[in-house]
Amino acid sequence: MKYALLGASALAMAAASAQAGGVDRSGQSLDPIFEDGNYVELSFGSVNPSVSGSELPGLGQGGSGSDDMATGYLQLGLAYKRQITEDFSLSLIYDQPFGADVDYPTGTGYYAAGSNAELNSHAMSLIGRYMLNENFSVHGGVRYQTLAGKVEIDNFVGPAQVLNYEGDLEKDGAFGYSVGAAYEIPDIALRLALTYNSEITTDHESPENVNGAAVSSSTEITTPQSVNLTFQSGVAKDTLVFGGVRWVDWSEFDITPIGYQNATGASLVSYDDDTYSYTLGVGRRFSEAWAGSISVGYEEQQGGIASNLGPTDGYWSLGLGGAYTYEGVEISAGMRYVWIGDAETQNAVANPAAEFEDNNALGVGVKVGVTF
Repeated sequence: MKYALLGASALAMAAASAQAGGVDRSGQSLDPIFEDGNYVELSFGSVNPSVSGSELPGLGQGGSGSDDMATGYLQLGLAYKRQITEDFSLSLIYDQPFGADVDYPTGTGYYAAGSNAELNSHAMSLIGRYMLNENFSVHGGVRYQTLAGKVEIDNFVGPAQVLNYEGDLEKDGAFGYSVGAAYEIPDIALRLALTYNSEITTDHESPENVNGAAVSSSTEITTPQSVNLTFQSGVAKDTLVFGGVRWVDWSEFDITPIGYQNATGASLVSYDDDTYSYTLGVGRRFSEAWAGSISVGYEEQQGGIASNLGPTDGYWSLGLGGAYTYEGVEISAGMRYVWIGDAETQNAVANPAAEFEDNNALGVGVKVGVTF
């Protein structure tokens, strides 16, 4: 009892991940390790967020609206699974787990106008899975992840002063690991899987320019540990319930280049709270070839003050997925609409300084999987 529609639904979740806690994007899914036999897949997603805010009255900053400061981006995923023996398989999975794209338009008078930031990551995971018996399995392996970024703050009123700042985080990579277990009852398509992903620490050469003065140093960044709990189960003929919970240790995440810290007394990016993201959906097989799904996603708002480089807080989402299967080839597509939680930001003049309300994101994705 196999449902290609799950791939479509998971792919559409890229939009939700785009506005999840911290800079989470892919959700670090290991779903390909559970495919039957030998398997290869290619997935492609496009995410288009719309995030804008307004200064609170009386700040005297010369403007009120930020305009849309979140730029769209693309997500790519690749996976290859090889069944080595009846009980043991190896999978190679590529994803882009963390990222950010921020660009405040110029000419608005908003206090952060002209500021922009970019964070990119790439990860390759080699995961082995061993079946202890028909119902229980364990999985684990290594992940190599690279990270790079840059930021420009244009006449930004920071925590301590007006700041003109440019900084680069040059590319660096390091190893981490994943480990987990799963319980399955194949006759009813039941699977409960738990996976722990370790933190990964990279050390970046980080040239900076602070109010015209050059600073050269290195910046250590630790992307957070996380836990994914996913489940699926047949509940009626040709009907499947699926979902999951993801916890990410964002309270330990921090980016603090030395030049920026010396000028402002603050971190460039940090978060006060960990996040829990939830998904619940229903899939339905309409025929041997066609299937569809609908799902909802939720992340609780944390409250407090959000970063000017990520002025969002929690979300609700609705996703639709569909899949067509023919002779071992699965073509799936999905879309997800996200209602982004309202957030407040601050500057040296006021706390809070601006409100970001009624924002949204739309993600679409396509995946092709081949079993051979």
